Amino acid sequence: MPTQCTTKPLILDHVEQCVDEIIQRLGKEIRVGLPLGLGKPPELINALYLRAKADPSINLTILTALSLEKPVAGSAVEAAFLTPFVERVWGDCPDLLYAVDATNSQLPANVKVQEFFFKPGSRMNNLAAQQNYVSTNYTTAARDIFNMGCNLTMQAVCKPGDGPATQYSLSCNPDTSIELVRMLQASGRTHLVVGVVNQRLPFMGHSAVVPAHVFDVVVDHSRYYTTLFSTPKLPVDLADYALGFYTSALVKDGGTLQVGIGALGDAVVHALALRQTDNSNYCNVLNALNRPNASQVFAEQIGGHTPFDVGLYGATEMFVDGFLHLMQTGVLKRKVYGHWALQKLINRGRCNPQQLEPTVLDDLAEIGVREISPDDFSVLKQHGLFKEGVLHEGVWLVLPNGQRVLANFADKSTRIALQASGLGRSLKQGIVLHAGFFLGPGSMYATLSNMPETERDSIHMLGVEHVNQLDLNPVLYSEQRTHARFINTGIMVTLGGAVVSDGLADGRVISGVGGQYNFVSMAHKLPTGRSVLMIRAVRENGQGDAPSSNIVFSYGHCTIPRHLRDIVVTEYGVANLRGKSDSQVAKALIHIADARFQADLLAQAKKAGKIESDYEIPAEFLNNTPGALNSSLGQFVGSGVLAPFPLGSDFTPVEWALAKALKRVKARAASTPKWKLAMKALLAANPPASAQPFLERMNLLQPDSIETKVVRALLLEELKAQGEINEALG
Repeated sequence: MPTQCTTKPLILDHVEQCVDEIIQRLGKEIRVGLPLGLGKPPELINALYLRAKADPSINLTILTALSLEKPVAGSAVEAAFLTPFVERVWGDCPDLLYAVDATNSQLPANVKVQEFFFKPGSRMNNLAAQQNYVSTNYTTAARDIFNMGCNLTMQAVCKPGDGPATQYSLSCNPDTSIELVRMLQASGRTHLVVGVVNQRLPFMGHSAVVPAHVFDVVVDHSRYYTTLFSTPKLPVDLADYALGFYTSALVKDGGTLQVGIGALGDAVVHALALRQTDNSNYCNVLNALNRPNASQVFAEQIGGHTPFDVGLYGATEMFVDGFLHLMQTGVLKRKVYGHWALQKLINRGRCNPQQLEPTVLDDLAEIGVREISPDDFSVLKQHGLFKEGVLHEGVWLVLPNGQRVLANFADKSTRIALQASGLGRSLKQGIVLHAGFFLGPGSMYATLSNMPETERDSIHMLGVEHVNQLDLNPVLYSEQRTHARFINTGIMVTLGGAVVSDGLADGRVISGVGGQYNFVSMAHKLPTGRSVLMIRAVRENGQGDAPSSNIVFSYGHCTIPRHLRDIVVTEYGVANLRGKSDSQVAKALIHIADARFQADLLAQAKKAGKIESDYEIPAEFLNNTPGALNSSLGQFVGSGVLAPFPLGSDFTPVEWALAKALKRVKARAASTPKWKLAMKALLAANPPASAQPFLERMNLLQPDSIETKVVRALLLEELKAQGEINEALG
């Protein structure tokens, strides 16, 4: 039964009651804003969606991004592999029913889903999704959702303990929620803010914590403490590793890092961790890549190859599990503080956070901190510059001994008095990571939940209006984000330096702009910032089509315009494009293209007059081939330096072997005549004993149809080719 607190929110214990409340207060025109990714409350949005599905008089618009779905098997064989894996990894995590129906083009006419970011590739051929896509930068998403008429927000939240709560944590998604709620409250528009408690979410502090009265309604019952959606790791191949190691050498000790999800992000993280924990092997991998001298010099100028002494600080819209790995390996350890002058002194070596010297007050006055406002005092005291007993009263500071001095560092007597009895010993509450949202494997959520509170508090989740730009506090953010390396991924790059990351020339949207444009732009604004865009040089879809170059002369769509070109990395090297001429840019990109496409790219550039007619590609760039890459890096695979899953995996060893084999089985089955497949099944030898764990996992010990017999025969051949089966077949 619902219980009403003396003030907001209304506490309910069932989502159906909440849907009743929503319709009663808002009517049947409902435009709901949902956080992207993990922050959606699946049980509540499912209940609202099903109500609208059953009642055509309800007009429901869902405004969101990144609606996550579990993998779905396309055949009985895939189901045999996927079903146990899905049950183990996702447990009782509910499906998002609107997303399932959207995928199957089964949304009712009275329900519309508008997203500003898709799971990459998931909506390529979905007409409704393509037509309803909203292109916006992540930093303006809250504004645009508000302007689209949002009158309901709902979010998964958690509370600090059992029982009634006076505050809740937005946990994984304060990214746009805080800003959107602020707009709704200021607008006077009739609206509802709803939270659904899930105590499996890690309780994140700082800006993610909001008072209970922010919510109009909170649904809280243990039945909704369900498994969080996780994103299993993808394998990292040698091309990914080459990209990751090239990129890692561009990262400077004492700098700032942004990196994203996926195999390329994991490759960068692994390289950075290896640089710290096993520098000898790190350097061995770099040397094996045979970097040109100019590339090595450039990397040393803006990055480095030695272990991290000062360490890195993270400023990222997306907090991936790689950042936890970097914390654990001693890479992510540079703490930043919330006052520009304090941070400036630290950056210049004039303030040691571990041991405050009396001269820090003189230095603060020298760089312009004079009159101490209440806000300044609050931040400086929070960080330990003042002792606990120091108070701010009007124009005065009151010291622990009762002495009153002017709240002004320009006053020498104030500085002397503070140095004697009011100065703290060391700084505290520094932050190693600012982030807008987090998403990752289940192990990430468990690690965050089990962290000591002091360690977890070194991570500050907050809105993307802070993380993705400088505008709200440019002086402070510029000081915090020194030597920033904003590392993102792209799909293609043109010889003019424009990057394609979110869509195709035919207008179809692959994913979305997200925050990429903002970070690239910010890199150009920061004095020591650089944007690094990682792009696979060649695209091979594994379906028999000829490979194609991801470095192209021109393309009919771009995400990052050519005037923001900076650093592009492929598996064949690094191209420094900032401030270079069109001819220099085109040459640099051809130099890191796959050798199979270099001649054609050069011919197109010469024909367009962008490269002089007598230019020839230097010999050192002509061996950019997958074979050469395998020769260079293959030695590190067997030694374990370059493992398929450097940050861990949800696959068991048997499942990973099967996943690799089944991919090839599918390709062989599609390209082999059916009569040959049938003959192979009929003539197949008996499986050896070493094959039993694999066949048992796939329910293929006793195949009962010609199809399953074909699959078993092909699977055994592939497992033997992989070295998983040692005995002869038969």
